[in-house]
Amino acid sequence: MIALGRTVLAAISLVLLTAPTPVLAQSFPSKQIDLIVPFVAGGTTDTVARLIAQRMTDNWGQTAVVYNRPGGGSTIGTATVAKSAPDGHTLLVTTIAFAINASLRKTPYDAIQDFAPITELTSIPLMLVVHPSLPVNNLKEFIAYTKAQPNGLDYASSGAGTSPHLAAEMFKSMSGANLVHVPFKGNAEVMNALLGGHIKAHFGLTASTLQHVRSGKLRVIAATTEKRIASLPDVPTIAESGYPEFEISSWQGMFAPAGTPPDVIAKINGETSKMLASPEVRARIAKEGADPVASSPAEFDKRIRGEIAKWARVAKAAGLGPK
Repeated sequence: MIALGRTVLAAISLVLLTAPTPVLAQSFPSKQIDLIVPFVAGGTTDTVARLIAQRMTDNWGQTAVVYNRPGGGSTIGTATVAKSAPDGHTLLVTTIAFAINASLRKTPYDAIQDFAPITELTSIPLMLVVHPSLPVNNLKEFIAYTKAQPNGLDYASSGAGTSPHLAAEMFKSMSGANLVHVPFKGNAEVMNALLGGHIKAHFGLTASTLQHVRSGKLRVIAATTEKRIASLPDVPTIAESGYPEFEISSWQGMFAPAGTPPDVIAKINGETSKMLASPEVRARIAKEGADPVASSPAEFDKRIRGEIAKWARVAKAAGLGPK
């Protein structure tokens, strides 16, 4: 009987050790939550992270704090999260740079193996815009104009490896447009050069270009998204203009370190999704030129893998490689 009792106890212990532990989500969070933003304060990603931090602080009884860790093209802050404890108390809020860096840089982490996707937060459309002095009004005329220039047409980006740069390189590889990259140190410099007519073309985020399109200081040629931009319904997409495989939207997303319990991931996803659905937050994000997304962890994982594969193809076609 004693031996039988011991056997039963051992079996029960084994079940308890190997069974799922939904109690983890119930006890989470048990301390301060750190949201790492691998960029300087003040940008759209920082704004979105602070909205999330406020929501968590208000609803979970634990303080959530945003820490800006810029540098290394966003890899420094990202690496901090990769090395953190997988308990949900250290999270990464980042951008499309996460996927682009996986193809263009030697990073101190593996973008797939070292992270657990939580949710895509927002999507930000890009537009091909030109200075009004350029004698083109649609994509066909734009491509023809670039090919007619002996040395090509200069286009601006806010730096090598940024989404505007990769959007242009992807467009070049698909259309054969004769475009020459002129990188600047940031978006402010790009806008000054573009509005002054020193550079004639730019694949820019709607957050920085839409106001100038509406004022007539820039002319929009096409949108880079799969569907037309809601605020510019008359502007065709590059995809519908003859290049159906062309699509790029910048985005913000949230990750935890790999190994974070699924129920903790689900709890963070659920709270963040509720926040993104609120009218106040949607209005605030719209001011940043972005659209709320709130995908599931599985949906975001699929998107990340697709993004990394896409930018690897673009990098190869453009002759760009790990740095």
